[in-house]
Order: sequence, then C-alpha cells, then structure tokens
Amino acid sequence: MKFVLFYHSLISDWNHGNAHFLRGIVSELLYRGHAVEVYEPEAGWSLTNLLAERGEGALTDFYVTFPELSSRFFDAAILDLDAVLEGADVVIVHEWNDPRLIERLGASASRHGCTALFHDTHHRSVTDASAMGALDLRHYDGVLAFGQAVADQYTRHGWAAQSWVWHEAADLRRFAPLPVSDDRADLVWVGNWGDDERSAELREYLIEPTRRLGLKAAVHGVRYPEHALQTLREAGIAYRGWLPNHRVPEVFARHRCTVHVPRQTYARQLHGIPTIRMFEALACGIPLVSAPWHDSENLFRPGVDYLVAADGNEMQRHLRAILNDRELATSLVRHGLETIQARHSCAHRVDELLKILTTLQTAALPRSAAGGLS
Repeated sequence: MKFVLFYHSLISDWNHGNAHFLRGIVSELLYRGHAVEVYEPEAGWSLTNLLAERGEGALTDFYVTFPELSSRFFDAAILDLDAVLEGADVVIVHEWNDPRLIERLGASASRHGCTALFHDTHHRSVTDASAMGALDLRHYDGVLAFGQAVADQYTRHGWAAQSWVWHEAADLRRFAPLPVSDDRADLVWVGNWGDDERSAELREYLIEPTRRLGLKAAVHGVRYPEHALQTLREAGIAYRGWLPNHRVPEVFARHRCTVHVPRQTYARQLHGIPTIRMFEALACGIPLVSAPWHDSENLFRPGVDYLVAADGNEMQRHLRAILNDRELATSLVRHGLETIQARHSCAHRVDELLKILTTLQTAALPRSAAGGLS
C-alpha cells in the first residue's frame, strides 16, 4: 500500500515527542514493503528551533541514523493535494496541522477514494475541546487516538465517524538494552520543562528526592527557564540540554535508574496515557519509578514492570531501594522489557493499524458492490 502522512516533523524531535513514534512507524511500514511519503511544513516550529540551537549538524546526525527516512517539505498555500494523494491508499493526518489543511486533505482523500485517518496524540480534546470539535473531519474514516480517554471524546461528542485506540510505543530497532558498566551514575531524566504543566511534580518526584538522597543525576531536555535551571543546580543535578532521541539508549546505559513524571492533564484527566518515554525506558532495560498515573487500560504491570510512588517520600524510598537492591533492579528490568517486547513495539502498532485498515476495507465492500449494481 501507499501511505501519505502529514505530521509536524519527522526530522526534528526538539520538544516534539511525536517524532519518536512516527519514525518507528514509518521504518516498520517501509520494512514491510509499503510505500511511505511523509510531509512536514517548511520552517516548522520544532525544526526551526532545532536548527537555531544545534545547526545543520543535527540534521546530518538524523540522516546518518535513519538512512531510510526522509520528509517532503511543503507550503500549504501552494501544495497541490490532489497530486500528492494520487495513487495513495491511506492518508494519515496528525492533529498538529492547520485546521484548513486538515479539512482540505479530507476532501481530497474523498475524491481519490483513499482511506483518511486523523491521528490525535495530545490533550487538546479535553483542554481545548471547542477547537478540536470545530475541526472538519467529515471526510475522514475515523480517528486514531493515543488513549481510550481521547478516543472517547470523538465518539461522545460526535466529532468523527469512529475512533480507535492507537497507543504510542517503542521503536525496538533503536531502543534496546545496551552494555552497562559498574561506574554508572545514579539517575537520569529525559524530558522537557514545557509550560509549567508539571513543574510542581518535577520538584516533588525528581528534584527533591535526588537532592535528599545526594544522587549523581542528570537531566536532558529543552525549554528550561532560568528558575528551573537554578533549581537543578541547587539540587546538584547536571543539566545536559537537548538530547537527540536516538541517543537516549546510550544515556540510559550510563545510569542506574530513571523516573516517569506525566503532565498534570494526563495524570488527572486523561487516564491510561503514559508519555512515550516510559515505553522507551522500559525497552532500554533501565529500572523506572513513576509518579502517579492511572493505568486504566492495563498497558503495564505496576509494581512488576516499574514501581509507583504515591508522593515524593515514596519516590525517595523506591529510588534508594533500586540503587541498593540489585535483585529488585534486575527484576524490574526483566519484566519491563518483557512487557514491551510482548505488547508495545512499533511493530505491534503497525499490526494494529493494518487490522484497522482491513476492517475499513471490508466494511466498504458491500457499498462498492451495491454501487456496481445500480
């Protein structure tokens, strides 16, 4: 099949976690013999920031690491969508696209008779429901939502014909355990500060436990304001800046544990949706302790694949236990990796996507046959 994908960026993961999953899905589709074209806007926000901070060398590193991947840059004002979708079987449009482009892509897909899917990997269906409800999805066959809570928004409000849960996952071609040494540092956290959506949680579940335990720790990420950097310095935590996502396994291998700190919206409203970092950390075989979130979809085995801390004090106790109990750390690594390999790889997600497409094509056959008889 020929897939045409419209996303914010395949090339840049600067404050753009969706690029992680997109790369894994595209690589898997290509591996299975499908044709895939990825479109991203010229001068997109993430890519612009990446180039400003790291220069062209960051792009060279991407192309060396992902030789099979490439993007087609577009200007929506002059893009001929009918030409783009000529011969396409499936178009998937991510929610981080201009509403007018989303509408135009749906209409063009309808004219060409290709399956159109809308992909939502954000919390705006809850936090900005009016904007999401205003999107014109009438020509889309349905929505791929990265959690049941998001999928329910579309069906409950009648925003889309139907929806399916399509969780993020780890790209096991790039995320796997690497050899470790005994001189590893204690803890690493890879994540962005963002818009203060979890600043209190980061202080409670990462910064204060690290300070009280006196751990040798580091943080990687972007968009850290000066007050956040000062807080890290006061806690003795090294700030390392932006880290290309494909380098994360190497960093995990140099540390003995990590933490998962979900943003407030996911912890309190959109239950069942972890960050993609959780999938990737477990895939790399690093012991993980999570701040509270409700695994309503039974993605993992809390207490077996990872530990859960109800508050900062329990986070401190769990981190101390992992760092001092080799048997506990080994058990978490083994079970977490087992769950990822059994259920949460990008290969699993491509299987799910192809099953959805088969279901849609099967449902369309009676309509096609009826049309042929008329």
